[in-house]
Amino acid sequence: MQIPNTLSETHLQLMSGKLSAENLTLAYLEQIEKIKHLNAYVCIWNESALSKAKQVDAKIKTGKKLGKLFGAVVSIKDNICYKNHNVSAASKILKNYISPYNATVVQRLLDEDAIIIGSTNCDEFGMGSSSTNSIYGSVKNGEDNSKIAGGSSGGAAVSVQMNTCLFALGSDTGGSIRQPAALCNVIGFKPSYGSISRHGLIAYASSFDQIGIISKDMIGISRVYASIKGPDDYDGTVVLDDATNASSHEIKIAGLAPIVEQANDHVRKTLDMLETVSSVDYLPFEFMDYMVPCYYILTMAEASSNLSRYDGVRYGHRSNHVDNLEDLYKNSRTEGFGDEVKKRIMLGTFVLSEGYFDAYYAQAQKVRRLIVDSMDKILVDCDVIAMPVITGEPRRLDQSVSDALEIYMSDIFTVLANLTGMPSIAIPMIDQNGFKTSIQLMCKQGHDQRLLDIAKDFYL
Repeated sequence: MQIPNTLSETHLQLMSGKLSAENLTLAYLEQIEKIKHLNAYVCIWNESALSKAKQVDAKIKTGKKLGKLFGAVVSIKDNICYKNHNVSAASKILKNYISPYNATVVQRLLDEDAIIIGSTNCDEFGMGSSSTNSIYGSVKNGEDNSKIAGGSSGGAAVSVQMNTCLFALGSDTGGSIRQPAALCNVIGFKPSYGSISRHGLIAYASSFDQIGIISKDMIGISRVYASIKGPDDYDGTVVLDDATNASSHEIKIAGLAPIVEQANDHVRKTLDMLETVSSVDYLPFEFMDYMVPCYYILTMAEASSNLSRYDGVRYGHRSNHVDNLEDLYKNSRTEGFGDEVKKRIMLGTFVLSEGYFDAYYAQAQKVRRLIVDSMDKILVDCDVIAMPVITGEPRRLDQSVSDALEIYMSDIFTVLANLTGMPSIAIPMIDQNGFKTSIQLMCKQGHDQRLLDIAKDFYL
């Protein structure tokens, strides 16, 4: 059967009787089976997905009120909790853990009659830019399975890329939705910090983490966002967004001058493509070289604190090689965490330690404040900031990178939105010569719907 491409098309076919939610779900499950070699999924929830699909079909037949997302098949990243289902954050320390509750976003999806089909592979605890730091193995790019899918939400991006679901929920700490979306040529939307509840999202860096949406359906993203956003008694950081639409005046787009000055060939081509769509006013920005160091100092510090709860005592992996309490803590964490997670915990502990706190963590917080102020000034006269998402083509899975800083610097275009809390969206584009890239648009914090409305004009 032909799987619908958009939420609107799905609804039309379901309501007309041309399609049932059960048959649609079976078609997606069949597609998942076809792409098993890409390693995009951790768990496939046939039973619960088909049960929900049958409930949707029954509602349609009996004329009961349907949720806004009825029949929409969704995948969720393996760090979002779904009651009575596995969630592990792609880590041995949580392998075989069953969530006792629903994340707020999961509950809202179910309330709106969406169908959750499975959990997707990712970098362990969201730490990585390639979806290769996972106990389940690397995610492969559906366009070329010798290449990475990006990360940390690589499985989510591939699940959409290969038409195994209509939408995917991922998490974005420093570009983890937008970067894999760009490498897989799909849309990746990171909402404003605090617009969507993080209750039920396994934390990496709490002041940066944000749940977001990957899809090929721009209008559908707006409808999913409207369904899952908003206040939540379980998350005190949730704030109301500005629901106003984009104004009718000509949209003013700002770029950051240092990007042009330091552009490689891939970035230059991306900027040229952007300028064929809209004129860009490139403005000075003095903190370009400080963004990545600032981001990693702060996120590693927060990771060190957040991951201290995994101690082998209450839940998760517990080592069998222990003689005392100290061994229990040390061996459980040593066996349970992967190398990248250990590295970030140790560096985070270092920058928070006495004697180094003021030199690193406190200074990074000051830089973050200066970056926020700079963005606020730019957005006084401009509607959006536009920039690339990625610095180059996806690397090969077998390509070793000896310098970890090279990997960290690949986030240079995406960490800005997380440092400032601004909403950001990655939009795939292709030129007449077949060059594929993504344009990133960012807007004032809280102006998520405005950003989505502007983005529609770029998604051709």
